[in-house]
Amino acid sequence: MSASLPPVLDAWRMVAAKRRFEGVLPLSGMTRLAADLVDAEGDCRFEMEFGRDGVLDLPYVEIRIEAALPLLCQRTLERFLHPVSLFQRLGLITDEAQEAALPEDMELFLVDGSGELHPAALVEDELILAIPVVPIDPRSAEVTAEWPAEVEVEEKPNPFAALAALKAHKK
Repeated sequence: MSASLPPVLDAWRMVAAKRRFEGVLPLSGMTRLAADLVDAEGDCRFEMEFGRDGVLDLPYVEIRIEAALPLLCQRTLERFLHPVSLFQRLGLITDEAQEAALPEDMELFLVDGSGELHPAALVEDELILAIPVVPIDPRSAEVTAEWPAEVEVEEKPNPFAALAALKAHKK
């Protein structure tokens, strides 16, 4: 079942009902992400599916995200679109001690006792994590520089040599 994305969900009810959401979120509505973008033009396609792991019976939410983030290339200082295509399976836990029970392919997502989950913020968090530390447009040419093999160092007189000579002369 697919539905529009409400601002707040009850994670435990979504897991019990095995709910699925899909849609498009504008990048302009993601204020925390906007700080790392050149501009907020564009959209993000997402799918969010709640369920229980068949083996361990752990509640989870699976997120699939497709977006093109407008970033500033640190090589050319020009805008480019960084493609993001990610899949994340988050194990829903209420206490950090439960993290050890999660399988290796499942990241933890701490949910408070009320089960309140903000799905748009969750999508935004995943996009923030997908931004490279140093954004570089893969189509840009690598900057190279030719450095001379040997640099001649001009010898200058030591400015303190005169003081040393005076000190030696006074003795």
